Amino acid sequence: MSAPAPERTQVAIVGGGPAGLMLAHLLRLRGVDSVVLESRPRDRVETRQRAGILEHGTVEALREVGADARMDELGMPHDGFELRFAGRGVRVDMQELTGERVMIWAQTEVTKDLIALRLEQGEPLVFDAEVLTVSDVETDSPSVRYRHGGAEHVLHADVVVGADGSYGPSRRAIPEHLLRRFERVYPYSWLGILADVAPSSHELIYARGRTGFALASMRSPSVTRAYIQVPNGTDPQSWADEAIWDELSDRFALDDRSFRLARGPITDKSVTPMRSMVTEPMRHGRLFLAGDAAHIVPPTGAKGLNLAVADVRVLAEALAEWFATKDERLIDAYSPSVLRRVWRASHFSWTMTTMLHVDPDGDPFDEQLALSHLHHIETSESARRALAENYRGLALGAV
Repeated sequence: MSAPAPERTQVAIVGGGPAGLMLAHLLRLRGVDSVVLESRPRDRVETRQRAGILEHGTVEALREVGADARMDELGMPHDGFELRFAGRGVRVDMQELTGERVMIWAQTEVTKDLIALRLEQGEPLVFDAEVLTVSDVETDSPSVRYRHGGAEHVLHADVVVGADGSYGPSRRAIPEHLLRRFERVYPYSWLGILADVAPSSHELIYARGRTGFALASMRSPSVTRAYIQVPNGTDPQSWADEAIWDELSDRFALDDRSFRLARGPITDKSVTPMRSMVTEPMRHGRLFLAGDAAHIVPPTGAKGLNLAVADVRVLAEALAEWFATKDERLIDAYSPSVLRRVWRASHFSWTMTTMLHVDPDGDPFDEQLALSHLHHIETSESARRALAENYRGLALGAV
């Protein structure tokens, strides 16, 4: 913790991941005070392996708050990516089609930079703060009760923002009968690896192989990040290292045999289930939800972190306007406006997922639809442009 947490603040932020931290920084720039409460210890927050692709808007936000130095030094800008299917590949050139690019910079690094900046500024950030309840959100004085250092504390605020993930306590403060949940659970998961070997491609490769999906990604010029589609419930340790490399090699294979997969020591294995979830509304009284507290997308479209940052960019402007003028129009518009973007990103993520994965319960009709979609992207510049626009991220207010 950088400073003793006050008993009152303007905005109590539950969750010290990228969404909560980014919101705190954006609010500070707008003259709004906040306290960030994070249930986990700092080392766990800073080491959890998550997303690695930053949209153009997320990069802009990091630069706005001053958390961009290491990203600009060590991050890897990408102008495009490749889709592979039926033994051939097609490159989607985002720079040519949209004039913008994405950045490869791991969420762990984003989080480290946002934490370091918050602590450097001496602003309240409390780790190991177990939030017990979020209360009185229908009044003008909501509060957060939390346990820290063996004692219970109460933080009073004008506004509470829940950025504490899909299993956090914030969403439970909204009466169940007021919530609508939309969910899709996919019949497969991702087995992800980190390996100490240079990436086999300078850009990401998304492949629909004969036996399932594969993704070739990276964390640095010397560290490979890769994924393969596996059945739900897979134990990552049940896969031998060579079996993973063999499966990746098979799924990335080209008919002309021009691709060679670089192999190296695997340092981490994990399995990620695939699901889509949207909760509406994202506001109830003085409680606002952001990021995974309100929506989950499968990682195929690389939208999770980016959606969370887009949420808080909109929310920061709305709250700053409300604190300055008491004009409620922007805070009233928050939920419907960000949900439009959430549903657009959810559709894009669903499209990428179903197009590139082999459904174990599917049939030849499903397979031909997926291949037809990929062939359309291969042969149509307008289809590639639409894909590139969604992949690099739509501008705020564009949906």
